[in-house]
Amino acid sequence: MIVCLKASRWLFAVAILAALGFVRPGQAAPVRADLMDTPAGQNERARSAVLMAVAAAGQRLVAVGERGTVLLSDNNGQDWRQAKAAPTSVALTAVSFISADVGWAVGHSGMVLKTTDGGETWEKQLDGKQAAAIEAAAADAATTATAAVENASAPTRRQRDARRLIDDGADKPFLDVLFTDAQNGLVVGAYGLAFGTRDGGQSWQSLIGQIDNPESRHLYKITPIGADGGLMLVGEQGLLLKSPAAGRPFAKIPFTYPGTLFGELVAPDHAILVFGLRGNAFRSLDDGVNWHKVDFGPPVTLTAGTRMKDGRLAVVDEAGRILLSSDDGATFALLASGKINAATGVVEAADGGLVVATQRGPARIPPETLNAEAKK
Repeated sequence: MIVCLKASRWLFAVAILAALGFVRPGQAAPVRADLMDTPAGQNERARSAVLMAVAAAGQRLVAVGERGTVLLSDNNGQDWRQAKAAPTSVALTAVSFISADVGWAVGHSGMVLKTTDGGETWEKQLDGKQAAAIEAAAADAATTATAAVENASAPTRRQRDARRLIDDGADKPFLDVLFTDAQNGLVVGAYGLAFGTRDGGQSWQSLIGQIDNPESRHLYKITPIGADGGLMLVGEQGLLLKSPAAGRPFAKIPFTYPGTLFGELVAPDHAILVFGLRGNAFRSLDDGVNWHKVDFGPPVTLTAGTRMKDGRLAVVDEAGRILLSSDDGATFALLASGKINAATGVVEAADGGLVVATQRGPARIPPETLNAEAKK
């Protein structure tokens, strides 16, 4: 399904299949239900698949993408092979590990997958139909509590939205996943979807009522901030939210930029960098109270980033550029890395190189290239 968000120019193939592979209600048909329950097939061309994200699982690298593709590398991104088993053929949009063995991936149709063997095999923990039912029950419970106080009887907006989720079926994607330990995790996605677990994904609870997002804007990225368990969410139309500690509600951070944000990073000096459409990026030195624009050059959408072990920040964009900062995100310089396809994810490999998820498979930047850049 090739569609795009009307508010975004992030139109290259990776983003369409990933974060932008959905539309507002009534614009297009949902992903076919049979893909949700069809295991991903082995494909000799999987190495060049459209990829959405890449993460480290100990020494291993795990990349995910179109049609349930999961790729594994055990030599820092030099060679890749397909995972043994993935239970779905919907596009996977994000992946995260808490150890060399245990990790989660999320994707279209409200899919949440878990692995306990470093990405070799995966099991489904949640899908869009189950998520809709969970949110409908939560909306009813919240309305019952309110009605007892206000003597109201009409369905609330949240109840109406939850009913639409059920009626639409499993067509809404999750766009990011974060687990802080083996038990506690959070997944977020399109139309403000947000669900949490406290038992490693065996059961899930709706968090929509704990997020200040009445317009149901898309949520793209979750990032830990600070040492107290705080979290930050970025999303559509300049949406910026913060939770002061794990389990606390997310409140909006005043932010004047109206464009969509796709990612955020926390620098070693605790500066926060957020970035997104048309090369727009902003940096805060006071925990999100004040923001200052960061120059990324041409107006090319910034899609993903990572903080390296040496403290440098790396950000990639839809043109396949890699930009590095050695001053906690105050300035960025273009890495002369050669031609890379449109990028949606980046991670540091165990040997200090960078591996980028692109629209034509993974790309590797060897550590010597990065070290040469650091010496300039």
